[in-house]
This record gives sequence, structure tokens and C-alpha cells, in this order.
Amino acid sequence: MTTKNIVHVVGTGTIGEPLIGFFSDFKDKWGIDEVTFHKRTPAPNDRPMVNHLIQRGAKLVADDESRDEFARLGHRVAFTTEEALERATVVVDCTPAGLDNKAKYYERIKGPKGFLAQGSEFGFGKPYARGINEEVQSVDDRFVQIVSCNTHNISVLIKTLGTSDGKMSLAAGRFVCMRRANDVSDTKSYIAAPEAGKHDDPDFGTHHARDAYHVFQTLGEKLDLFSSAIKLPTQYMHTLWFDLDLKHDTTLEEVKAALRNNPRVACTNKRAVNQIFSFGRDHGYFGRILSQTVVPVSTLAVPSARKIVGFCYTPQDGNSLLSSIAATLRYLDATKLEERLDALRPYIFREI
Repeated sequence: MTTKNIVHVVGTGTIGEPLIGFFSDFKDKWGIDEVTFHKRTPAPNDRPMVNHLIQRGAKLVADDESRDEFARLGHRVAFTTEEALERATVVVDCTPAGLDNKAKYYERIKGPKGFLAQGSEFGFGKPYARGINEEVQSVDDRFVQIVSCNTHNISVLIKTLGTSDGKMSLAAGRFVCMRRANDVSDTKSYIAAPEAGKHDDPDFGTHHARDAYHVFQTLGEKLDLFSSAIKLPTQYMHTLWFDLDLKHDTTLEEVKAALRNNPRVACTNKRAVNQIFSFGRDHGYFGRILSQTVVPVSTLAVPSARKIVGFCYTPQDGNSLLSSIAATLRYLDATKLEERLDALRPYIFREI
């Protein structure tokens, strides 16, 4: 295995593309010697994006059968798929084929210290959300699943509001994920009207609560969680409604204080999601809000001493990006993780 620290990103979608940019822009501060990225399909529409990533210092990786087509588009392919995987220190898979790639490549490739996959790839490895189950993450865990953006949101609400004196004190949590139809970069999959989701999981409803359950299970907790999902005709942000039943008494002021005191929670007086999205576009790195959640404090309510309800918005991609970066930097040098993440703290907003 090479002695260089090489980060290899698989996929150039809404998570992969900004990740390649982050690793390229901050590689000197993060102790990264080289950034490579795999793109499966050569496409004229994507030529400016690929060129820009290469200009930032990243190196293109492609399958053997695609090299000539990339060359015709003017791209230089630096490595083949397996060459890049063998050379890498950490592989960050940002595709919906993480489990397939694990079976096809990752389990037999010896070079990398660790492999990461994203939220859809349940069962890929130990689930992780930055700041939620940090204490059980280890460089000895070779496979890690970065949970979905809505699962990050659910998890930070539970950890912030469902604990008392440092111990879990949640009786039950119910969540409705009102999902955006697609990303602003997408030209497909938009919908004309709200579309209710199925409850595919008999225990948890949707994968959002299921994945949050498994995040907290790594900490020895077994929580009563259930989630529903509905897709809305918007491209801005996911909206989450939550209903938490507690085992301890609380007040509205204590709830607000707990949220404001969590450095990974952004509070806001805004209730319109377009204004919050616009703040991220104008002030975030790559337009992303790296906070775990954005809570409009005026929507919070404590209808009884042991119940909290409210709305919050999910900084989709942003919270998953931060966890992906943190997991990668842990593999590179766990002793310098917090110091190296200082570069991103200006984009983990406390107020929006």
C-alpha cells in the first residue's frame, strides 16, 4: 500500500461532487496527498464539472471501457477503477451501488484503511452520524455507513432533547419526513402533487427511524422510534415534524436552551424554507449548511411536561458531507480529527 494519504471518491452526484471539492480544497490542512474520483458515465453535459474538479487538483478515474470516450471529451483518465481502489487510503462511495461495490471490489481489496457508503446502503457497515455516536467509531471498523440526511436530523433531535443528565430519557419518538421532490440540480423525478410514502418497515415505518435506531443501538440504546414520509413538490429542503415523549419533565425554555447550546444545531427565526436555503447558498461552503438540523424556534411547543413537538429543516447533503469528511479524517489520523475539522466550523452555523 502506498505511504501517501489518498482519498478516492466514487460518484459525482449531489454528495460526491462537493466531497471531491472539499477534499481538494482542504487537502493541505487535512494531510491529504492526493484526491481521485471515479465517474462511471462520460457525458458532454458533465464536461465542465469534470474539468473543474480536475483543475482543483483531483484526478479522474474511469472503467476501462469508458477511457476512450472520456478522452474524446478531452479528459485525461489517470487510473483505472481497480488501480485507484488499491492505491487509496480511504474510499468514499457516494453512489446507490455501495453494497454491490462492496461485494464486487471492496471486500477483496487490501489497500484502503476504510470504506464509506451513504445513507441508502443499509448494512454496509457500522452506522455513523457526526457527534451522535462518535465514541464508538474506530479506525478498526473498515466499513462505515454514513446515515441519511433525515436520519442525521432525527438523531440530533433525540440526542439533544431526549437525554437528561447525560443519559437517554426518551420514551418514544414519532417523526414525519416531508421530503423535497428532488435536488435543484435534477431534471427528473419532480412531482406535480404531494405523494405519500409507504410504511415499508413494520417496526419503524420508514428507513429514517430504522437507521436512527441502529445509530443509537451502537451506544447500547434500544429506542421506540417510528417515522413516516411524504414527498412534496419542492426542491429546497426536507422538512421534519417531530413528537418526542420524554421520561423527564421539561419546559419550552429548557428545550430552546438545549438546542441553542448544541454547536451542531442551527436555530432560526425564519420559518420559510426558501429563506433558509438561500442563506446556505449565500454563506455555506459549496452552498451547503453543515449543521445537523435547522430549527425554527417559533414552531416548538411543549404541550405537556413530558412532550415536545415542533418542526425543523434538514440540511440535506450538508450533514452527510460533514460526517463523511469526519469519518475520512479519522482514518487518516484520528489524533488530529478535531483540529482538522476546525477548517469547517465557520460553516456549521449556530444561527440562520
